[in-house]
This record gives sequence, C-alpha cells and structure tokens, in this order.
Amino acid sequence: MAETKPDVIETAQQAFEHFTQGLATGKWEPFLDTLTEDFTFWFPVGVYKGLNVGKARASAFFHYVSEVMNEGLTVTLQRVTSNETTVVFEFRSEGYLRGTPYHNQTAVSFDVRGDKICSYREYLAIVVQPKAD
Repeated sequence: MAETKPDVIETAQQAFEHFTQGLATGKWEPFLDTLTEDFTFWFPVGVYKGLNVGKARASAFFHYVSEVMNEGLTVTLQRVTSNETTVVFEFRSEGYLRGTPYHNQTAVSFDVRGDKICSYREYLAIVVQPKAD
C-alpha cells in the first residue's frame, strides 16, 4: 500500500477545519475557497440528494445547511482515515434542525486534487428528537 502524501492530509484537514467552522457559524466562504471549480458532492437525503456538480451548487447547499441548522452545529471529530487521494473524517454533530434537537453520526469523504478539494461525499445516521409538548 502506498503511503499517503502529507500534503493530501494537510489540504483535507485545513478544508475540514473550514467545514466545521461553516457548520458552527454559517460562514462558508473559507471552506468554499478550498474547492475546485468542477467540485462534485454527493448527499444522501433531501433537496440535494444524489450527485451535485459545481462550486455554485455547493455554495447553495452549504448555505441551505446553515438555514436549517440556523443555531450552528458543534462537531466532535472521532477518526480520520486516508489513502493517496482521499481523506475520510468521522464525527458527531449536535445542534438544532429547525428548532428540534439534532444529533448526527457522520462520515465525510474529501477527494484532494493538488491543493484543493475536488469531491465530497457524506454518509450519515440522523437522530432527530421530537420536541417535548
């Protein structure tokens, strides 16, 4: 097995830091700056379910995330796994989804090309707790 290039891990880790800041604050521009123009992302549910293409589509998606999670999400990183071009981050996130308590176990996969992220895939198990009456 080939050893992962440090710059792949560094590039992905920097992007992940911007990603978690975006989740917490709704300020996505630093994360969006790490993406290639032909960036693709795959999301498992909702309006953006399936394959999405382009940085503009990604911008719309991440701003939508901040609209529905308008109080921000707290992320706890659990594990990082990588190979020559891909880095996977496993984490827990907590916050509110449209006012309802939200707890999530997620894995996001960043594909790295040069010093940019060219692809993103998200896998999640959502637990939404109903509001108490």
